[in-house]
Amino acid sequence: MLPLDTTADVRDRGARVAVLPIGSHEQHGPFLPLATDTVIACTIAREVAAAHPVQLLPPLAITCSQEHAGWPGTVSISARTLHAVVTDIAESLRRSGVPNLVLVNAHGGNYVLSNVVQEAEGMALFPGRADWAAARAAAGIETPSGGDMHAGELETSILLRFHPELVKPGYETADHLADDRRHMLTLGLAPYTASGVVGRPSLASADKGEALLASLVESFGQYLAVLDG
Repeated sequence: MLPLDTTADVRDRGARVAVLPIGSHEQHGPFLPLATDTVIACTIAREVAAAHPVQLLPPLAITCSQEHAGWPGTVSISARTLHAVVTDIAESLRRSGVPNLVLVNAHGGNYVLSNVVQEAEGMALFPGRADWAAARAAAGIETPSGGDMHAGELETSILLRFHPELVKPGYETADHLADDRRHMLTLGLAPYTASGVVGRPSLASADKGEALLASLVESFGQYLAVLDG
């Protein structure tokens, strides 16, 4: 999960865009690991770096997961801390000659990242809603995006394809839908699901995971063109 480049490797590549995987450490039901979002962010970033001229950074693995605090294992930091860490990383990159940074975010609760990018120069947030929508369509994801919220069809598919050893038995029978979550920011996720799952992981497949990543890698090219065109 960690990039193993030497300083000479980075110098010779001369990338002007870095990618920072951002995940979380939070419950993902009884069959996916706490590190699911970090694993997914690293997987996306790794596939992007294999296809595009970017500098791959190590992940931020503990972020804003307060809505999952009702489950053992979840660990969070504040939004202000995440904001400060990301902006510090961007400034450090600029001092080392990399003026652009893409935040590869795989945790929906990291709302503050939109503000970080809004306030910055030479920064982007990926994947965006349109990128996820295109990837879901390309993969044939059946669960609507609003219902596929947590440990569902999309996340389980990516792990089944790229990290099947991390998926424990039980996802085949763990479906739980809770489309009306209007008070989740106030109450957290616990009132809407006992298991921590919101979605239909039973529909997941490795083939869908493959198609999801292929679409995202293609979409990333537009971000590269905007930042370093």
